[in-house]
Amino acid sequence: MKAILFGVAASFFFAFTFLLNQQMNISGGSWLWSSSLRYIFMLPILLIIMVINKQLSDVVNHIVKNPLEWIIWSTIGFGFFYAPLSFASAYGASWLVAGTWQVTIIAGALMSPFFFKIIKTNNGILKRRNKIPKKSLLMSSIILLGIFLLQFENTKYISLSKTLLGVLPVIIAAFSYPLGNRKMMEICGDSLNTFQRVYGMTVCSMPFWIIISFSGLVSVGWPSEGQVVQSLIVAVFSGIIATILFFKATDLVKGDAHRLAVVESTQSGEVIFTLLGGIFIFHDKIPTTLGFVGIIFVVAGMILNSFVNS
Repeated sequence: MKAILFGVAASFFFAFTFLLNQQMNISGGSWLWSSSLRYIFMLPILLIIMVINKQLSDVVNHIVKNPLEWIIWSTIGFGFFYAPLSFASAYGASWLVAGTWQVTIIAGALMSPFFFKIIKTNNGILKRRNKIPKKSLLMSSIILLGIFLLQFENTKYISLSKTLLGVLPVIIAAFSYPLGNRKMMEICGDSLNTFQRVYGMTVCSMPFWIIISFSGLVSVGWPSEGQVVQSLIVAVFSGIIATILFFKATDLVKGDAHRLAVVESTQSGEVIFTLLGGIFIFHDKIPTTLGFVGIIFVVAGMILNSFVNS
């Protein structure tokens, strides 16, 4: 239950990503800067946390021992996650991006066989390949049905081209985020805590973000003051608070495919939080009856998932 609460709290702070990215795009900001500035701002903040807690040397030593793995999976987990998500925000409303992002619930469950559960026995350590958690997958499907109902009415008013540009990149992000997160949990094991892992992944994904920011500088010039401020807010709320809460939640259940699927399903709360934010901040339309039925499915799916887990 503790992991689920961490997951729901993370979904609340993650919602700021969708809302503020939409605001930055409305104001004319480039997605290249929206994505790269988040991680550029995260780096010094996390560095200060590492130094204060005297945890920096452990991270550096771990990265030095496995530099290639750190760079590859950090770039996938952070770079291939947030760059496509920011790109999609330029072509889709916050509710559409947040709704499509829930594909990550299914993605995480489907990738379970690619990872192993570590079992300590008297004869040593055994590695058992995870199986697809069918019950959790079924509950996650209920959540996705709710997301579909929630978005159904709104998609009538958006062109096919904009829908595809707002959907396809998010699907890439939806698979990249759990893949990068799970691989780094596997690589780090118990040697690093959540803060250290997030900091290490931020550092090792920095070459990717430097390329993205340079592309932004060449194509659109420097970001506006407003975009810089909003990117800083996203960095703190979504990049640090939400990411650490979510990674902490997955750390609590690592090695258990069923519990991981449950924790990852809590991210469906982002849709509800984003929808509410869109209504109050951007004055989006209130969902129809069908939309409210969708919300009920989302909440019911999350509750049922927790019961299946217990």
